[in-house]
Amino acid sequence: MNTAPPLDLAEVAPPPGLEDDAALARHVAEHAGAILLQVRAAGVFTGAALGRAGDRVANAFITEALRHQRPDDAVLSEEERDSEARLSAKRVWIVDPLDGTREYGEARDDWAVHVALAIDGVPLVGAVALPAVAMTLCSARPSALCDAPDRLRMLVSRSRPAAEALAVADALDAELIPMGSAGAKAMAVVTGQADIYLHTGGQYEWDNCAPAAVARAAGLHVSRADGTPLVYNRANTYLPDLLICRPELATPVLDAYARFTAR
Repeated sequence: MNTAPPLDLAEVAPPPGLEDDAALARHVAEHAGAILLQVRAAGVFTGAALGRAGDRVANAFITEALRHQRPDDAVLSEEERDSEARLSAKRVWIVDPLDGTREYGEARDDWAVHVALAIDGVPLVGAVALPAVAMTLCSARPSALCDAPDRLRMLVSRSRPAAEALAVADALDAELIPMGSAGAKAMAVVTGQADIYLHTGGQYEWDNCAPAAVARAAGLHVSRADGTPLVYNRANTYLPDLLICRPELATPVLDAYARFTAR
């Protein structure tokens, strides 16, 4: 169990003068993750109740921090009431305070914190914290791509792998790797633990904006499942599919997906 002393919110507020957006995203995501670890370690909540408590506490910290540090920007969070005012904003922070609520409640490691900034709908800045493994990946510090393995590795949902993903994996003879949250899957491609993350089961902007920003910065292919660009800050926040993969795999994956969906 985590035995660190209780985390005081005043201690983790972004320091004055933090002007770089990527540094702010990383800072806020990391400290939100620390708060989530404290909530889990307290032992007051378990299961779904733990997930709900974590969502609320992390969201309160992240949204307050962003509004304090970037008062002129809009914020879109999974855990906040949406406002049409963001649609006219050039800069919108898109946040998932706890991606992988189920995994967090089950005391697993594959959950994440997403903090991203979309500018004119493009995911340009992002940080994905993986607090349970003490890792944060950021668009300002992209990882170098590893060499491709002899056999491709494809990430799928651990509970309900989509038929499209299974078909593409079969067409490419890729090994299936079950994993929890979207952020954990996307960062597994960034860090070279996997090669393809194809999701077709439905997501929202907060599920993939930060992962998309980090993956783009790392030189990976990032798009919708049909190859079209991901566009953020839309009135309808539903963004149902996502492809993150090594750049040389984009055409084979998209072709295999198109053949399957054309049946």
